[in-house]
Amino acid sequence: MDVLSTLAGGFAVALTPMNLALVLAGCFFGTLMGALPGIGPINGIAILLPLAYSIGLEPASAIILLAGVYYGAEYGGRISSILLNVPGDAGAIMTTLDGYPMAKRGEGGRALALSAVSSFAGSMGALVLLVIFTPLLTRLAVTFGPAEFVALMVFALCCLASMVGSRPVKTVIGAIIGLALATVGVDSGTGVLRFTFGLTSLFDGVDFLVVVIGMFAISEILLLVEHHYSGNMKMDKVSKSFVNAADLVKVRWTVLRSTLIGFVIGVLPGTGASVASAVAYGTEKRMAGEDNDFGNGDVRGLAAPEAANNSAAVGSMVPMLTLGIPGSGTTAILLGALLLFDVTPGPLLFSQKPDIAWGLIASMFVGNIALLVMNLPLVGIFVRMLSVRQAYLVPVIVMLTFVGIYSIHGASFDLFFMILLGVFGFLLRKLGFSLAPVILGLVLGEVLEDNLRRALSISAGDWGILFNNGVTLGLWLMSLAVLVLPWLMGRRRRRLAGLKAGEVAQG
Repeated sequence: MDVLSTLAGGFAVALTPMNLALVLAGCFFGTLMGALPGIGPINGIAILLPLAYSIGLEPASAIILLAGVYYGAEYGGRISSILLNVPGDAGAIMTTLDGYPMAKRGEGGRALALSAVSSFAGSMGALVLLVIFTPLLTRLAVTFGPAEFVALMVFALCCLASMVGSRPVKTVIGAIIGLALATVGVDSGTGVLRFTFGLTSLFDGVDFLVVVIGMFAISEILLLVEHHYSGNMKMDKVSKSFVNAADLVKVRWTVLRSTLIGFVIGVLPGTGASVASAVAYGTEKRMAGEDNDFGNGDVRGLAAPEAANNSAAVGSMVPMLTLGIPGSGTTAILLGALLLFDVTPGPLLFSQKPDIAWGLIASMFVGNIALLVMNLPLVGIFVRMLSVRQAYLVPVIVMLTFVGIYSIHGASFDLFFMILLGVFGFLLRKLGFSLAPVILGLVLGEVLEDNLRRALSISAGDWGILFNNGVTLGLWLMSLAVLVLPWLMGRRRRRLAGLKAGEVAQG
Protein backbone atom coordinates (compact mmCIF):
# COMPACT_ATOMS: atom_id res chain seq x y z
CA MET A 1 0.00 0.00 0.00
CA ASP A 2 2.92 2.35 0.66
CA VAL A 3 4.07 1.88 -2.92
CA LEU A 4 0.59 2.65 -4.27
CA SER A 5 0.28 5.78 -2.13
CA THR A 6 3.69 7.09 -3.20
CA LEU A 7 2.90 6.26 -6.82
CA ALA A 8 -0.34 8.22 -6.46
CA GLY A 9 1.73 11.16 -5.24
CA GLY A 10 3.89 10.74 -8.33
CA PHE A 11 0.85 10.95 -10.59
CA ALA A 12 -0.14 14.17 -8.80
CA VAL A 13 3.22 15.59 -9.91
CA ALA A 14 3.17 14.14 -13.42
CA LEU A 15 -0.38 15.28 -14.21
CA THR A 16 0.14 18.96 -13.45
CA PRO A 17 -0.46 21.00 -16.64
CA MET A 18 3.21 21.96 -17.01
CA ASN A 19 4.59 18.45 -16.50
CA LEU A 20 1.90 16.85 -18.65
CA ALA A 21 2.78 19.23 -21.48
CA LEU A 22 6.47 18.43 -21.03
CA VAL A 23 5.77 14.69 -21.12
CA LEU A 24 3.92 15.04 -24.42
CA ALA A 25 6.55 17.36 -25.87
CA GLY A 26 9.38 15.06 -24.81
CA CYS A 27 7.66 11.99 -26.26
CA PHE A 28 6.96 13.74 -29.57
CA PHE A 29 10.47 15.19 -29.87
CA GLY A 30 12.01 11.88 -28.81
CA THR A 31 10.01 9.98 -31.42
CA LEU A 32 11.33 12.33 -34.09
CA MET A 33 14.90 11.97 -32.83
CA GLY A 34 14.58 8.19 -32.83
CA ALA A 35 13.05 8.14 -36.30
CA LEU A 36 15.78 10.29 -37.88
CA PRO A 37 18.64 7.89 -38.73
CA GLY A 38 21.76 8.45 -36.71
CA ILE A 39 20.29 10.92 -34.21
CA GLY A 40 18.88 8.73 -31.44
CA PRO A 41 18.03 9.43 -27.79
CA ILE A 42 21.50 10.50 -26.68
CA ASN A 43 21.72 13.33 -29.18
CA GLY A 44 18.10 14.29 -28.54
CA ILE A 45 18.74 14.64 -24.82
CA ALA A 46 22.08 16.35 -25.47
CA ILE A 47 20.28 19.00 -27.52
CA LEU A 48 17.49 19.62 -25.00
CA LEU A 49 19.49 19.39 -21.77
CA PRO A 50 21.22 22.80 -21.98
CA LEU A 51 17.95 24.41 -23.10
CA ALA A 52 16.07 22.89 -20.16
CA TYR A 53 18.78 24.15 -17.80
CA SER A 54 19.01 27.64 -19.28
CA ILE A 55 15.26 28.34 -19.17
CA GLY A 56 15.16 27.41 -15.49
CA LEU A 57 12.90 24.35 -15.40
CA GLU A 58 12.32 22.74 -12.02
CA PRO A 59 14.37 19.53 -11.51
CA ALA A 60 11.27 17.29 -11.63
CA SER A 61 9.99 18.97 -14.79
CA ALA A 62 13.39 18.82 -16.51
CA ILE A 63 13.95 15.11 -15.83
CA ILE A 64 10.38 14.32 -16.91
CA LEU A 65 11.02 16.11 -20.21
CA LEU A 66 14.37 14.41 -20.83
CA ALA A 67 13.07 10.96 -19.87
CA GLY A 68 10.20 11.46 -22.34
CA VAL A 69 12.79 12.05 -25.05
CA TYR A 70 14.55 8.83 -24.00
CA TYR A 71 11.70 6.37 -24.22
CA GLY A 72 10.10 8.32 -27.07
CA ALA A 73 13.25 7.73 -29.09
CA GLU A 74 13.03 4.00 -28.36
CA TYR A 75 9.60 4.08 -30.00
CA GLY A 76 10.75 6.24 -32.91
CA GLY A 77 13.77 4.13 -33.77
CA ARG A 78 11.53 1.47 -35.27
CA ILE A 79 10.08 3.81 -37.95
CA SER A 80 13.17 4.18 -40.12
CA SER A 81 14.20 0.60 -39.28
CA ILE A 82 11.00 -0.79 -40.75
CA LEU A 83 10.50 1.61 -43.65
CA LEU A 84 14.09 2.27 -44.75
CA ASN A 85 16.12 -0.57 -43.23
CA VAL A 86 18.06 2.17 -41.43
CA PRO A 87 17.95 1.84 -37.62
CA GLY A 88 17.17 5.10 -35.87
CA ASP A 89 19.43 4.05 -32.98
CA ALA A 90 21.45 1.06 -31.79
CA GLY A 91 18.48 -0.50 -30.03
CA ALA A 92 16.54 -0.69 -33.29
CA ILE A 93 19.15 -2.64 -35.24
CA MET A 94 17.44 -6.00 -34.66
CA THR A 95 14.09 -4.51 -35.71
CA THR A 96 15.35 -4.20 -39.28
CA LEU A 97 15.78 -7.97 -39.63
CA ASP A 98 12.06 -8.72 -39.85
CA GLY A 99 10.48 -5.27 -39.97
CA TYR A 100 11.96 -4.24 -43.30
CA PRO A 101 11.02 -7.49 -45.09
CA MET A 102 7.43 -6.88 -43.95
CA ALA A 103 7.55 -3.35 -45.36
CA LYS A 104 8.89 -4.66 -48.69
CA ARG A 105 5.87 -6.97 -48.85
CA GLY A 106 3.61 -3.93 -48.54
CA GLU A 107 2.93 -4.58 -44.85
CA GLY A 108 4.61 -1.46 -43.52
CA GLY A 109 1.49 -0.35 -41.66
CA ARG A 110 1.05 -3.77 -40.09
CA ALA A 111 4.69 -3.78 -38.98
CA LEU A 112 4.53 -0.24 -37.58
CA ALA A 113 1.33 -0.94 -35.65
CA LEU A 114 2.55 -4.27 -34.24
CA SER A 115 5.88 -2.75 -33.23
CA ALA A 116 4.08 0.12 -31.48
CA VAL A 117 1.91 -2.28 -29.50
CA SER A 118 4.94 -4.46 -28.64
CA SER A 119 6.89 -1.38 -27.52
CA PHE A 120 3.95 -0.28 -25.37
CA ALA A 121 3.56 -3.71 -23.77
CA GLY A 122 7.30 -3.96 -23.07
CA SER A 123 7.42 -0.51 -21.48
CA MET A 124 4.31 -0.96 -19.34
CA GLY A 125 5.38 -4.41 -18.16
CA ALA A 126 8.80 -3.07 -17.21
CA LEU A 127 7.22 -0.12 -15.40
CA VAL A 128 5.20 -2.53 -13.25
CA LEU A 129 8.44 -4.36 -12.40
CA LEU A 130 10.09 -1.01 -11.71
CA VAL A 131 7.39 -0.05 -9.22
CA ILE A 132 7.60 -3.45 -7.51
CA PHE A 133 11.38 -3.82 -7.25
CA THR A 134 12.62 -0.25 -6.89
CA PRO A 135 11.65 0.04 -3.18
CA LEU A 136 13.33 -3.32 -2.49
CA LEU A 137 16.53 -2.22 -4.20
CA THR A 138 16.34 1.11 -2.39
CA ARG A 139 16.24 -0.59 1.02
CA LEU A 140 19.19 -2.75 -0.02
CA ALA A 141 21.12 0.23 -1.31
CA VAL A 142 20.80 2.07 2.02
CA THR A 143 23.16 -0.52 3.52
CA PHE A 144 25.85 0.33 0.95
CA GLY A 145 28.91 2.15 2.25
CA PRO A 146 31.91 3.61 0.37
CA ALA A 147 33.61 0.20 0.01
CA GLU A 148 30.44 -1.37 -1.42
CA PHE A 149 30.06 1.49 -3.89
CA VAL A 150 33.66 1.11 -5.05
CA ALA A 151 33.07 -2.59 -5.75
CA LEU A 152 29.78 -1.75 -7.44
CA MET A 153 31.43 0.83 -9.72
CA VAL A 154 34.10 -1.67 -10.70
CA PHE A 155 31.37 -4.22 -11.43
CA ALA A 156 29.60 -1.67 -13.63
CA LEU A 157 32.79 -1.00 -15.58
CA CYS A 158 33.43 -4.75 -15.96
CA CYS A 159 29.88 -5.25 -17.27
CA LEU A 160 30.52 -2.45 -19.71
CA ALA A 161 33.75 -4.05 -20.92
CA SER A 162 32.24 -7.49 -21.43
CA MET A 163 28.74 -6.74 -22.74
CA VAL A 164 28.81 -3.53 -24.78
CA GLY A 165 29.69 -3.90 -28.43
CA SER A 166 31.78 -6.55 -30.14
CA ARG A 167 35.17 -4.98 -29.33
CA PRO A 168 35.76 -5.24 -25.57
CA VAL A 169 39.28 -3.79 -25.78
CA LYS A 170 38.01 -0.65 -27.46
CA THR A 171 35.19 -0.46 -24.94
CA VAL A 172 37.70 -0.54 -22.10
CA ILE A 173 39.81 2.14 -23.78
CA GLY A 174 36.71 4.32 -24.16
CA ALA A 175 35.87 3.90 -20.47
CA ILE A 176 39.46 4.79 -19.53
CA ILE A 177 39.18 7.98 -21.60
CA GLY A 178 36.04 8.88 -19.66
CA LEU A 179 37.76 8.10 -16.34
CA ALA A 180 40.67 10.32 -17.38
CA LEU A 181 38.33 13.21 -18.20
CA ALA A 182 36.76 12.81 -14.75
CA THR A 183 40.13 13.54 -13.09
CA VAL A 184 40.57 16.96 -14.73
CA GLY A 185 40.34 19.95 -12.39
CA VAL A 186 41.11 20.75 -8.77
CA ASP A 187 41.38 17.68 -6.54
CA SER A 188 38.64 18.10 -3.95
CA GLY A 189 40.72 16.35 -1.29
CA THR A 190 44.14 17.96 -1.71
CA GLY A 191 43.50 21.08 -3.79
CA VAL A 192 46.08 19.96 -6.37
CA LEU A 193 45.50 21.00 -9.99
CA ARG A 194 45.21 17.95 -12.25
CA PHE A 195 45.60 18.04 -16.03
CA THR A 196 44.43 21.66 -16.36
CA PHE A 197 47.44 22.75 -18.48
CA GLY A 198 47.28 26.14 -16.85
CA LEU A 199 43.80 26.87 -18.24
CA THR A 200 41.60 28.49 -15.58
CA SER A 201 38.49 27.29 -17.45
CA LEU A 202 39.43 23.71 -16.52
CA PHE A 203 39.92 24.36 -12.80
CA ASP A 204 36.33 23.24 -12.13
CA GLY A 205 36.79 20.15 -14.28
CA VAL A 206 35.42 19.19 -17.66
CA ASP A 207 31.83 20.32 -18.05
CA PHE A 208 29.55 17.33 -18.53
CA LEU A 209 27.36 19.05 -21.13
CA VAL A 210 30.34 20.16 -23.20
CA VAL A 211 31.60 16.57 -23.33
CA VAL A 212 28.22 15.08 -24.19
CA ILE A 213 27.30 17.58 -26.89
CA GLY A 214 30.81 17.72 -28.30
CA MET A 215 31.41 13.99 -28.53
CA PHE A 216 27.91 13.04 -29.67
CA ALA A 217 26.22 15.93 -31.47
CA ILE A 218 29.30 17.52 -33.08
CA SER A 219 30.81 14.17 -34.07
CA GLU A 220 27.42 13.19 -35.53
CA ILE A 221 27.36 16.40 -37.56
CA LEU A 222 30.84 15.65 -38.89
CA LEU A 223 29.71 12.15 -39.88
CA LEU A 224 26.66 13.55 -41.65
CA VAL A 225 28.81 16.01 -43.54
CA GLU A 226 31.24 13.25 -44.47
CA HIS A 227 28.54 10.94 -45.73
CA HIS A 228 26.82 13.85 -47.48
CA TYR A 229 23.36 12.32 -47.41
CA SER A 230 21.21 13.54 -50.25
CA GLY A 231 18.00 13.10 -48.22
CA ASN A 232 16.16 11.91 -51.34
CA MET A 233 15.50 8.37 -50.18
CA LYS A 234 12.61 6.84 -52.02
CA MET A 235 9.82 5.81 -49.68
CA ASP A 236 7.62 2.82 -50.31
CA LYS A 237 3.93 3.39 -49.85
CA VAL A 238 2.95 2.60 -46.29
CA SER A 239 -0.17 0.56 -45.89
CA LYS A 240 -2.88 1.57 -43.45
CA SER A 241 -1.83 0.97 -39.85
CA PHE A 242 -3.75 -1.76 -38.12
CA VAL A 243 -3.28 -4.35 -35.39
CA ASN A 244 -4.09 -7.91 -36.38
CA ALA A 245 -5.62 -9.95 -33.55
CA ALA A 246 -3.94 -13.09 -34.87
CA ASP A 247 -0.56 -11.35 -34.69
CA LEU A 248 -1.19 -10.31 -31.10
CA VAL A 249 -2.06 -13.88 -30.12
CA LYS A 250 1.05 -15.19 -31.86
CA VAL A 251 3.43 -12.77 -30.14
CA ARG A 252 1.88 -12.65 -26.66
CA TRP A 253 4.43 -14.98 -25.03
CA THR A 254 7.23 -13.48 -27.12
CA VAL A 255 6.44 -10.04 -25.74
CA LEU A 256 6.26 -11.36 -22.17
CA ARG A 257 9.61 -13.15 -22.39
CA SER A 258 11.27 -10.24 -24.15
CA THR A 259 9.94 -7.80 -21.55
CA LEU A 260 11.52 -9.82 -18.74
CA ILE A 261 14.78 -10.19 -20.66
CA GLY A 262 14.90 -6.49 -21.46
CA PHE A 263 14.19 -5.42 -17.89
CA VAL A 264 16.86 -7.69 -16.39
CA ILE A 265 19.48 -6.63 -18.94
CA GLY A 266 18.48 -2.99 -18.58
CA VAL A 267 19.04 -3.15 -14.82
CA LEU A 268 22.62 -4.37 -15.31
CA PRO A 269 24.95 -1.35 -15.34
CA GLY A 270 26.72 -0.83 -18.64
CA THR A 271 24.26 -2.71 -20.83
CA GLY A 272 21.42 -1.22 -22.83
CA ALA A 273 18.67 -1.59 -25.38
CA SER A 274 20.97 -2.87 -28.12
CA VAL A 275 22.13 -5.80 -25.96
CA ALA A 276 18.60 -6.52 -24.75
CA SER A 277 17.10 -6.56 -28.25
CA ALA A 278 19.84 -8.87 -29.54
CA VAL A 279 19.43 -11.32 -26.63
CA ALA A 280 15.63 -11.31 -26.94
CA TYR A 281 15.76 -11.87 -30.70
CA GLY A 282 18.22 -14.73 -30.35
CA THR A 283 16.16 -16.29 -27.56
CA GLU A 284 12.96 -16.23 -29.59
CA LYS A 285 14.68 -17.59 -32.66
CA ARG A 286 16.03 -20.53 -30.68
CA MET A 287 12.68 -21.19 -29.00
CA ALA A 288 10.85 -21.12 -32.32
CA GLY A 289 12.90 -24.05 -33.58
CA GLU A 290 12.27 -24.97 -37.19
CA ASP A 291 8.84 -23.36 -37.24
CA ASN A 292 9.95 -19.81 -37.97
CA ASP A 293 10.54 -17.31 -40.73
CA PHE A 294 12.97 -15.13 -38.82
CA GLY A 295 14.83 -12.74 -41.12
CA ASN A 296 12.04 -12.77 -43.70
CA GLY A 297 9.24 -10.98 -41.89
CA ASP A 298 8.32 -13.13 -38.88
CA VAL A 299 6.12 -11.12 -36.51
CA ARG A 300 7.87 -12.67 -33.51
CA GLY A 301 11.19 -11.41 -34.84
CA LEU A 302 9.68 -7.91 -34.95
CA ALA A 303 7.93 -8.01 -31.57
CA ALA A 304 10.85 -9.44 -29.57
CA PRO A 305 13.42 -6.66 -30.07
CA GLU A 306 10.79 -3.91 -29.80
CA ALA A 307 9.47 -5.19 -26.46
CA ALA A 308 13.00 -5.83 -25.18
CA ASN A 309 14.58 -2.49 -26.07
CA ASN A 310 11.72 -0.48 -24.55
CA SER A 311 11.73 -2.67 -21.45
CA ALA A 312 15.50 -2.19 -21.16
CA ALA A 313 15.04 1.58 -21.38
CA VAL A 314 12.80 1.40 -18.31
CA GLY A 315 15.03 -1.11 -16.54
CA SER A 316 18.08 1.12 -16.93
CA MET A 317 16.29 3.67 -14.72
CA VAL A 318 16.50 1.30 -11.73
CA PRO A 319 20.25 1.49 -11.04
CA MET A 320 20.26 5.19 -11.94
CA LEU A 321 17.57 6.08 -9.41
CA THR A 322 18.39 3.62 -6.61
CA LEU A 323 22.19 3.45 -6.78
CA GLY A 324 23.21 6.49 -8.82
CA ILE A 325 24.71 4.21 -11.48
CA PRO A 326 23.63 4.64 -15.12
CA GLY A 327 22.31 1.51 -16.76
CA SER A 328 23.16 2.76 -20.26
CA GLY A 329 24.83 5.61 -22.12
CA THR A 330 21.57 7.54 -22.27
CA THR A 331 20.84 7.17 -18.56
CA ALA A 332 24.40 8.36 -17.96
CA ILE A 333 23.29 11.65 -19.48
CA LEU A 334 20.11 11.60 -17.41
CA LEU A 335 22.24 10.99 -14.33
CA GLY A 336 24.37 13.95 -15.26
CA ALA A 337 21.23 16.01 -15.75
CA LEU A 338 20.08 15.20 -12.21
CA LEU A 339 23.47 16.21 -10.83
CA LEU A 340 23.33 19.39 -12.91
CA PHE A 341 20.09 20.31 -11.13
CA ASP A 342 21.68 19.57 -7.71
CA VAL A 343 19.75 16.31 -7.30
CA THR A 344 21.81 13.35 -6.08
CA PRO A 345 20.46 9.99 -7.28
CA GLY A 346 20.70 7.13 -4.84
CA PRO A 347 18.80 5.32 -2.11
CA LEU A 348 17.86 8.54 -0.31
CA LEU A 349 16.30 10.07 -3.42
CA PHE A 350 12.98 8.30 -2.82
CA SER A 351 12.71 9.55 0.76
CA GLN A 352 14.21 13.03 0.39
CA LYS A 353 12.81 13.98 -3.03
CA PRO A 354 9.86 11.67 -3.72
CA ASP A 355 8.30 14.22 -6.07
CA ILE A 356 11.22 13.76 -8.47
CA ALA A 357 11.59 9.97 -8.18
CA TRP A 358 7.92 8.98 -8.21
CA GLY A 359 6.93 11.89 -10.46
CA LEU A 360 9.37 10.51 -13.06
CA ILE A 361 8.00 6.96 -12.75
CA ALA A 362 4.38 8.16 -12.99
CA SER A 363 5.22 10.33 -16.00
CA MET A 364 6.55 7.24 -17.78
CA PHE A 365 3.15 5.56 -17.43
CA VAL A 366 1.51 8.66 -18.90
CA GLY A 367 4.14 9.02 -21.61
CA ASN A 368 3.87 5.44 -22.83
CA ILE A 369 0.10 5.71 -23.19
CA ALA A 370 0.59 8.98 -25.08
CA LEU A 371 3.19 7.35 -27.34
CA LEU A 372 0.85 4.52 -28.29
CA VAL A 373 -1.94 6.98 -29.10
CA MET A 374 0.51 9.24 -30.91
CA ASN A 375 2.36 6.67 -32.97
CA LEU A 376 -0.57 4.88 -34.57
CA PRO A 377 -2.29 7.83 -36.32
CA LEU A 378 0.83 9.93 -36.96
CA VAL A 379 2.78 7.35 -38.96
CA GLY A 380 2.40 9.43 -42.13
CA ILE A 381 3.88 12.53 -40.50
CA PHE A 382 6.85 10.67 -39.10
CA VAL A 383 7.48 9.09 -42.48
CA ARG A 384 7.63 12.51 -44.14
CA MET A 385 10.12 13.67 -41.49
CA LEU A 386 12.52 10.97 -42.69
CA SER A 387 12.89 12.77 -46.02
CA VAL A 388 14.24 16.01 -44.47
CA ARG A 389 17.36 16.95 -46.40
CA GLN A 390 20.58 16.88 -44.39
CA ALA A 391 21.37 20.32 -45.81
CA TYR A 392 18.53 21.67 -43.63
CA LEU A 393 18.93 19.33 -40.68
CA VAL A 394 22.64 19.90 -39.99
CA PRO A 395 22.47 23.73 -39.62
CA VAL A 396 19.57 23.40 -37.17
CA ILE A 397 21.52 20.93 -35.01
CA VAL A 398 24.62 23.16 -35.14
CA MET A 399 22.61 26.20 -34.08
CA LEU A 400 20.96 24.38 -31.17
CA THR A 401 24.24 22.95 -29.88
CA PHE A 402 26.17 26.23 -30.02
CA VAL A 403 23.36 28.28 -28.47
CA GLY A 404 22.80 25.67 -25.77
CA ILE A 405 26.46 25.41 -24.76
CA TYR A 406 27.10 29.16 -24.81
CA SER A 407 24.03 29.78 -22.66
CA ILE A 408 25.48 27.72 -19.79
CA HIS A 409 28.50 29.87 -18.87
CA GLY A 410 28.65 32.45 -21.65
CA ALA A 411 32.26 31.39 -22.30
CA SER A 412 33.76 31.03 -25.75
CA PHE A 413 36.20 28.45 -24.31
CA ASP A 414 33.30 26.00 -23.98
CA LEU A 415 32.52 26.35 -27.69
CA PHE A 416 36.12 25.72 -28.79
CA PHE A 417 36.48 22.83 -26.34
CA MET A 418 33.20 21.36 -27.60
CA ILE A 419 34.49 21.48 -31.19
CA LEU A 420 37.78 19.87 -30.12
CA LEU A 421 35.92 17.06 -28.35
CA GLY A 422 33.65 16.70 -31.37
CA VAL A 423 36.64 16.15 -33.67
CA PHE A 424 38.10 13.70 -31.14
CA GLY A 425 34.77 11.86 -30.93
CA PHE A 426 34.58 11.76 -34.73
CA LEU A 427 38.02 10.16 -34.92
CA LEU A 428 37.06 7.61 -32.25
CA ARG A 429 33.94 6.65 -34.16
CA LYS A 430 35.90 6.30 -37.40
CA LEU A 431 38.25 3.94 -35.56
CA GLY A 432 35.33 1.81 -34.40
CA PHE A 433 35.03 3.04 -30.82
CA SER A 434 31.69 3.44 -29.09
CA LEU A 435 31.24 6.80 -27.35
CA ALA A 436 28.82 5.50 -24.70
CA PRO A 437 31.69 3.99 -22.59
CA VAL A 438 33.37 7.41 -22.57
CA ILE A 439 30.28 9.00 -21.02
CA LEU A 440 29.86 6.12 -18.57
CA GLY A 441 33.51 6.43 -17.56
CA LEU A 442 33.13 10.18 -17.06
CA VAL A 443 30.03 9.78 -14.89
CA LEU A 444 31.26 6.79 -12.91
CA GLY A 445 34.79 8.14 -12.52
CA GLU A 446 33.92 10.91 -10.10
CA VAL A 447 31.70 8.63 -8.00
CA LEU A 448 34.38 5.91 -7.97
CA GLU A 449 37.11 8.32 -6.89
CA ASP A 450 35.01 9.96 -4.16
CA ASN A 451 33.97 6.65 -2.61
CA LEU A 452 37.47 5.19 -2.85
CA ARG A 453 38.80 8.25 -1.04
CA ARG A 454 36.15 7.91 1.68
CA ALA A 455 36.77 4.18 2.11
CA LEU A 456 40.53 4.65 2.49
CA SER A 457 39.98 7.54 4.89
CA ILE A 458 37.78 5.34 7.09
CA SER A 459 40.34 2.53 7.09
CA ALA A 460 43.39 4.82 7.50
CA GLY A 461 44.74 3.70 4.14
CA ASP A 462 44.06 -0.02 4.55
CA TRP A 463 42.95 -1.41 1.17
CA GLY A 464 41.50 -4.43 2.92
CA ILE A 465 38.32 -2.44 3.60
CA LEU A 466 37.37 -3.05 -0.04
CA PHE A 467 37.12 -6.81 0.64
CA ASN A 468 35.92 -6.98 4.24
CA ASN A 469 32.32 -8.24 3.91
CA GLY A 470 30.12 -10.53 1.88
CA VAL A 471 28.63 -7.80 -0.30
CA THR A 472 31.97 -6.45 -1.47
CA LEU A 473 33.40 -9.94 -1.99
CA GLY A 474 30.32 -10.92 -3.97
CA LEU A 475 30.61 -7.86 -6.21
CA TRP A 476 34.34 -8.47 -6.79
CA LEU A 477 33.63 -12.10 -7.70
CA MET A 478 30.85 -11.01 -10.06
CA SER A 479 33.25 -8.51 -11.66
CA LEU A 480 35.80 -11.26 -12.18
CA ALA A 481 33.12 -13.59 -13.56
CA VAL A 482 31.83 -11.17 -16.20
CA LEU A 483 35.39 -10.66 -17.42
CA VAL A 484 36.61 -14.26 -17.36
CA LEU A 485 33.52 -16.32 -18.29
CA PRO A 486 33.10 -14.92 -21.84
CA TRP A 487 36.78 -15.65 -22.51
CA LEU A 488 36.48 -19.20 -21.16
CA MET A 489 33.29 -19.84 -23.14
CA GLY A 490 34.90 -18.53 -26.32
CA ARG A 491 37.92 -20.74 -25.75
CA ARG A 492 35.67 -23.75 -25.20
CA ARG A 493 33.75 -23.05 -28.42
CA ARG A 494 36.99 -22.79 -30.38
CA ARG A 495 38.22 -26.08 -28.91
CA LEU A 496 34.97 -27.88 -29.76
CA ALA A 497 35.05 -26.42 -33.26
CA GLY A 498 38.61 -27.67 -33.66
CA LEU A 499 37.68 -31.18 -32.47
CA LYS A 500 34.72 -31.27 -34.85
CA ALA A 501 36.88 -30.15 -37.75
CA GLY A 502 39.40 -32.87 -36.88
CA GLU A 503 36.68 -35.53 -36.86
CA VAL A 504 35.44 -34.37 -40.26
CA ALA A 505 38.98 -34.48 -41.65
CA GLN A 506 39.51 -38.01 -40.34
CA GLY A 507 36.14 -39.12 -41.71
